[in-house]
Amino acid sequence: MADIPPTKNNLSKDVEIKGSIKFVNEFVFDGNLEGEISSVDGILTVGENADVRGEVKSKTVIVKGKVHGNITVQERCELHSRSQLIGDLKAARLVIEEGATFVGKSEVTPSKNLAKDFSVPAPPHKEELQKVGAPR
Repeated sequence: MADIPPTKNNLSKDVEIKGSIKFVNEFVFDGNLEGEISSVDGILTVGENADVRGEVKSKTVIVKGKVHGNITVQERCELHSRSQLIGDLKAARLVIEEGATFVGKSEVTPSKNLAKDFSVPAPPHKEELQKVGAPR
């Protein structure tokens, strides 16, 4: 297990937890959870064997298994091809692969920096307006 960096946490498919999990950095969860997973600025991967029943809050969430509850992320949420999300989702960015199951409401609100990229272009400068006007 020397190839896994010390900032990455793993819980395998034979783990069952009732309660809440808090983590930092990266967390791969592949077991059964009845409760909450939360992180201020972490990256959560819900593994293919995982069954999470409860709230999920993190900076980034990658779902490959089942989540039965609401997901709230500050940045990006990915729902992979065989994933199931039964619950509401709030994210800045959302990726849904073909084959994913999602039953619930989604609220995708791009961050302020991303919103600037989609904003209405600035009006032309004064000089340009004079060129377009009728001849004098």
